[in-house]
Amino acid sequence: MDIKVIKEGIIIAGTGGIIAAIFIPIFTGIKNYIFMRIDRKKVESWLDEHTAEDGVKKGAAWRSTRAIASHNNLTEDRVRYICSNSKKIILSISEEELWGYKGKVRND
Repeated sequence: MDIKVIKEGIIIAGTGGIIAAIFIPIFTGIKNYIFMRIDRKKVESWLDEHTAEDGVKKGAAWRSTRAIASHNNLTEDRVRYICSNSKKIILSISEEELWGYKGKVRND
């Protein structure tokens, strides 16, 4: 083998590694952002549809993390993360972990 071929191979491999090191985190971030938006929209829509106005049905205004996760086919940790970062969903001040759609529930 010629030393020139070896140097070219090293340069090509190094360049490929640098390009991968730059673009893989970018594509991963884009993918995570897209899936987060999809899941947040799914949870917000479900919670909006399945919560009653305060006083209409007793106990129906707030939904548990487990109920939201079960109906949306998500993990409970994912639902907690989505609900805690959503501007449209609020956490109940009761001892239980219950979530409500902002504007439909009162948090007294």
